[in-house]
Amino acid sequence: MHVPSDGESSHRTPLVRLIVAVIFTAAIAGITGWFFSHLLHLIERLAYGESATFIEAVLSTDSSRRVIFLALAGAIGGISWALLHHTRRGIVTVTQGVNGAKMPLLTTFTHATTQVVIVALGASIGREVAPREVSAALSGWCCDRLGLSAQDRRLIVACGAGAGLAAAYSIPISGAIFALEVLIVSLTPRALWCACLISGLSVLVAQGPIRPEPFYTVTAPTSTPSLLLWALIAGPILGTAGWGFSRLVKRAEDLRPTTPLLLVTLPVIFTLVGLIAVWIPQVMGNGQATAQAGFDAHSLAALVPVLIITCAKAITTLGTIASGAWGGTLTPGIALGAGFGAVGGLAWSTMFPDISITACALIGAMSFLGSSMRAPLTALALVLEFTHQGATILVPALIALGLSWAITCAFTRLSEASHPAG
Repeated sequence: MHVPSDGESSHRTPLVRLIVAVIFTAAIAGITGWFFSHLLHLIERLAYGESATFIEAVLSTDSSRRVIFLALAGAIGGISWALLHHTRRGIVTVTQGVNGAKMPLLTTFTHATTQVVIVALGASIGREVAPREVSAALSGWCCDRLGLSAQDRRLIVACGAGAGLAAAYSIPISGAIFALEVLIVSLTPRALWCACLISGLSVLVAQGPIRPEPFYTVTAPTSTPSLLLWALIAGPILGTAGWGFSRLVKRAEDLRPTTPLLLVTLPVIFTLVGLIAVWIPQVMGNGQATAQAGFDAHSLAALVPVLIITCAKAITTLGTIASGAWGGTLTPGIALGAGFGAVGGLAWSTMFPDISITACALIGAMSFLGSSMRAPLTALALVLEFTHQGATILVPALIALGLSWAITCAFTRLSEASHPAG
């Protein structure tokens, strides 16, 4: 897709109107991120009680609650999405909105709220799409009222979506890079200053000037020659796994029903996930518990439990999508990458005991997510901002990330060659 350059001034919006759009979009995204974060935590507390983390709250209650509330989540999702798929416009995605489609405000808000509600009740899927969707829809509405050009509307809607992600998790760098790398694929000066301003201001609106605690609690990783060697070997493996996961997600999305069959598939699959959660509660939610299990794995005794948790998370996430649910795979991708990275590091430690398992989990999260999202720079920024760690292992991390992305590109070219378009 051709994106006009900054030199094509005839397609520019007057600067004053663009600045107004930037300010309004940042405020919209900040409020949206704040709202959905608080809604999530409110429902989690109502369902599982008050605790420091979601998984601690889940473990403090009777295991039957996991089945009951996941069955309830399936029923809520089934009713909501069965109705939404039969609205006049149906569900309009962020990508479609960036490319000029109108995102109906009420439908988009209902769609996003459904995602947050089911994740709060324990659905095995990410909730990061919700603030992106509502922020994009409101940004588009704002752009239309201000009369922005098609080029600048596309830019502001993309930046609004990235800022919604940033505000929800307090990750301003990741929000800006996500908008630039994934949504608009542009690094023009105009795109850069808009993305940075909107993302930074949205986090300021949502969180204030004080940086909150990291999303994941991670001990400081250390870099050693054995870690560098591990990164050279693990990078392509993690890239292959991430690419494979993205293909499975696409197949699950293709299987996702849009008919009243949702009233059956969602409650049934969600109840099955609840039964799995009786024995493996870490599969519940957006993946934070699964990732934390990988980041906390420091001894060889953790290898099998982390492997089981990670594989179970992959299965439940894919099953959730195939049953008809909508949501994100960003935080589940981090969870799977951290889990597989930790497992690989633990196995490697039998030969090289000095290796940092935390470093392996961090590199695993970056490499797996970069391949599954097809956005390596966004993955790097996300893991650094989510954990507030990683600066000491940037050399092996970038090597693994580069190798994982290279293998992803190679697999993508082979896939396109064997299945040409048209």
